[in-house]
Amino acid sequence: MTLRFVGIDPNTGGEGSPTVWVEEESADLVLQGEEANGLLQAFVGSTEWVAGHKTGIPAHERVIRIPARMVPILREACDAAERAAAEHRDVR
Repeated sequence: MTLRFVGIDPNTGGEGSPTVWVEEESADLVLQGEEANGLLQAFVGSTEWVAGHKTGIPAHERVIRIPARMVPILREACDAAERAAAEHRDVR
């Protein structure tokens, strides 16, 4: 597994911080962030966001928060993921 570090919360204080990587082989975004509080998790888990889609948050998934100030970092990560995916399509 190869992770390409894209960025970290610019307001980090040296503790755990929201961070973004791109996994090179799959071109997936990998995010570290603050786990959402119970109220937000309950709202997300009880809302039918897509008609006919089961509600709830599966045990293997988490709702996380990424600060708005990290939007430029997420854009950069999305661009990197698109490039990685295109490179893998060309090779296969």
